Amino acid sequence: MTRGRCGGRRPPPSGETPRRGLLVRVACIGLAGGGPAATSRGRDGAATAAPKSSGPPAGTLLLIGGGEIGPEIAAEARRFDGGAGAFWVVVPTAAADADLEAVTRKGFVSGLGRRSAVLHTRDRAAADTDGFVAPLRDASAVWFEGGRQTRLAEAYAGTATEAALRGVLDRGGLMAGTSAGATIQGSYLVRGARGDIRAAPGLERAFGYLRNVAVDQHVDARNRDRDLVPLVAATPGLLGLGLDEGTAALVRGDEFGVVGQGRVLVTDGADHGGLPYDVLRPGDRFDLARRRRLP
Repeated sequence: MTRGRCGGRRPPPSGETPRRGLLVRVACIGLAGGGPAATSRGRDGAATAAPKSSGPPAGTLLLIGGGEIGPEIAAEARRFDGGAGAFWVVVPTAAADADLEAVTRKGFVSGLGRRSAVLHTRDRAAADTDGFVAPLRDASAVWFEGGRQTRLAEAYAGTATEAALRGVLDRGGLMAGTSAGATIQGSYLVRGARGDIRAAPGLERAFGYLRNVAVDQHVDARNRDRDLVPLVAATPGLLGLGLDEGTAALVRGDEFGVVGQGRVLVTDGADHGGLPYDVLRPGDRFDLARRRRLP
């Protein structure tokens, strides 16, 4: 049985096997949270403009579209991770169980030569304990590995772990991730089911480091150029960022720059010379709040 939209139990995403004892906490999606915006109404009933997108007031985001991560992106990670004394927490939870060892042993952070610890569970009760989140209190950077973004939401949304992750960013740290690890940093959790840009019922909310933004990945490799168009059209106030493989959006405050080899496609509901998105390339910069590219 499914309860109301804000709270209660929800079935698992389509095509997934329910796990015993799993309780998915459902957050209200709306203007006050990290989810996609909707048009609000004033006291007189008149529609008011949906809020603009924004980045984090503190810290740095590094959103990578999957694929091979080049030296340009690694250099930006080193630039903002706290320097020689950096301590990373690696979160491989988006990966399948069979891939966990490989992604932690040969992952991105191991190549940076920084100190690190691994944080992983699929048990929400464990994720809600002080002992589990302890490494995050000392972290200067977090790495979200790729896989399926719904696994991250199922394990950590609404728990002490999600709060502690936000704490790393709030004290000026770096939140970095590839593929699913990029998508989880937006506000709307796209691709809840394979082949569908929409979120899974009850798992609409990502971690919200970017407000009113949906982040897609593997855009070039999987022909996803236009996938965010219908979602943005159906969701007032939502901005879509589509990341090519080997490409990153480096976010500081309300601005981001493109790093790497490919494109970032910005879908805002407007026409851009016959395309339903603006094409940003390495070196280009974008203002999230004003929704325009910067000179």
